[in-house]
Amino acid sequence: MSHEDLESINALRALSLDTIQKANSGHPGMCLGAAPMAFALWQHQLCFCASQPDWPDRDRFVLSAGHGSALLYGLLHLFGYALELKDMMAFRQWGSKTPGHPEVGLTPGVEATTGPLGQGHANAVGMAIAERALAFRFNRSGFEVVNHHTYALLSDGDMMEGVAFEAAAVAGHLRLGKLICLYDSNDVSLDGPTSLCFTEDVGTRYKAMGWHIQEVEDGDSDSKAIEEALLKAKEEVLRPSLIVVKTTLGFGSPNKAGKAAAHGSPLGIEEVEKTKGALGWPKDSSFWVPEQVYAHCAKAARRGAAAFEAWKGLFADYAVQHPELAKEFERRLRGELPAVHLGEGLEALLPKNSLETRSAASLVLQSLGKQLPELLGGDADLSSSTKSALAGERDFNGQTGEGRNIRFGVREHGMAAIANGIALHGQFRPYVSTFFSFCDYMRPSIRLAALSRLPVVYIFTHDSIGVGEDGPTHQPVEQLMSLRSIPNLDVVRPCDGPEAAWAWVWALQRREGPTALILTRQKLPYLDRSQLAPAKMLSYGAYVLKDASGPLEGVFLASGSEVQLALAAQSLLSAQGIAVRVLSVPCMEAFRRMPKGYRDEVLPLEICARVAIEAGIPMGWHEWVGVQGSILGMEGFGASAPAEVLFRKFGLSAQAAAEAMLKQLGKFSSST
Repeated sequence: MSHEDLESINALRALSLDTIQKANSGHPGMCLGAAPMAFALWQHQLCFCASQPDWPDRDRFVLSAGHGSALLYGLLHLFGYALELKDMMAFRQWGSKTPGHPEVGLTPGVEATTGPLGQGHANAVGMAIAERALAFRFNRSGFEVVNHHTYALLSDGDMMEGVAFEAAAVAGHLRLGKLICLYDSNDVSLDGPTSLCFTEDVGTRYKAMGWHIQEVEDGDSDSKAIEEALLKAKEEVLRPSLIVVKTTLGFGSPNKAGKAAAHGSPLGIEEVEKTKGALGWPKDSSFWVPEQVYAHCAKAARRGAAAFEAWKGLFADYAVQHPELAKEFERRLRGELPAVHLGEGLEALLPKNSLETRSAASLVLQSLGKQLPELLGGDADLSSSTKSALAGERDFNGQTGEGRNIRFGVREHGMAAIANGIALHGQFRPYVSTFFSFCDYMRPSIRLAALSRLPVVYIFTHDSIGVGEDGPTHQPVEQLMSLRSIPNLDVVRPCDGPEAAWAWVWALQRREGPTALILTRQKLPYLDRSQLAPAKMLSYGAYVLKDASGPLEGVFLASGSEVQLALAAQSLLSAQGIAVRVLSVPCMEAFRRMPKGYRDEVLPLEICARVAIEAGIPMGWHEWVGVQGSILGMEGFGASAPAEVLFRKFGLSAQAAAEAMLKQLGKFSSST
């Protein structure tokens, strides 16, 4: 290790300690132990441009062990990103650019929101997939406009998480040779030594999954060995690489090194001074970085800036030789859709007969796939049932990048986290699919997509007790309201084929968050839209599908397959001279965002007789029907029986809905 590197590594360690100690909150152990490998990567291998943090052909670096955020912030500061010492001093404080765990879009240079362990690892797999897919789409002879690596820094905790295991298996299967992971193997977790619960040979596990494995025995001091391992990893193009780096948690701390006490709590002022002394750093220094350290780190920054300028020149020539591809590249970089007319044209694709909304959505997806090359997605071994594969497209090849159908296997959580990585990389609109009841396996990744404002589309089929004979294990009951509780996630449950078409339009036009499409397995009746409101009204979240035939007395509200029950109940009441309207409510989140004037127009305040119908738990519907309103829903789990039997047995019928409305109006009698 050169003197310049050692001094810079210790500066990084000291800066992390000061950052955590000032906040009196944070995780110093990893910052001390992993500093050499992180610095070796950034100083000698990572290709980045601090002044252009969104340069599309930069290498990606993901700190999967997000609890070590002070280390990442130190790297960003030393290597010239727009992160000043005053930002480090505001670590974990209100309104700062240095939150407790990294947040994409908040801090320049942060590539992914991490902290929930294993997520960043899976995100990195998604980024590597995106790099290969972009390279296949855009690279031409003499013009490699896409050619970069994805790196991730992992911890023992990451390696224990199932989502990491799932994603690593996908990466190995796909042979993602431009994915390189550094594993900070320090054998200590929050509760004590990892031997309490984690004794497997991680390297052997990854080798079995198709990874290239190297080990660095002295990660505390031997940065040269780390550099050599990184070079070998870059040379290995047929397999993703894992470099197992043995380190000491809290390296340099006289009293806490190698102990769980160094993991998740500040060392304390006295121990910080002793640690600095052990590192040969001035004990009484605070947020001090020698000028020669900045100068040393600037070498890597200049290397990256030069690479960026070279890429700009290459892309300018590329735009001359391949103008249409260059225009598409830039459009996708901006996150814009092409100038195509979506919506009405998609409705014309649908047959005018009863149809599952999963099939309607599939017909729409096939058309969109031809218009939007940025659509890239896959399924959890269920494409034949979710109907989400793009016809005419090959399965994705991790070596060449060809193909737009990703075979994730039965790995729902890994699939969702990988999709986040694809979205984080940029220039794609990823989608994934599985049965709706299995969304619970994906929930942490869905939440992070919403938090990170990622436009991922989730295709969830088999949406209710309409699944029928498969029984309650496969019949989602609480999932609708569970997903609706996630901020910035739009949950769309269309009632027919045309609404399913517009649901796709809605999802693709959303650029600031994910969308879940909730689709039926069972066929739904054809709704004659010439007699009903147009399906494009879906964008309002809720709309008057069919109005009352006279002075308004009550309102039915329903989503998905239950809209047909509301329409049938309306007919029953109309025959009795009772005028009610039917609202289709495909997306509560969108309806909630509408102006109050519109909400009051479709759901008048003076109309108190309101009945909601949905084959899920009633929780949440009182926002729309009021405390006195009625809700026909599921009070428990489903059962194994034909769908039509289940709806009848659980009280989800037109007759039950009509009776509930009559009770609301005070007109119900047993003879009615």
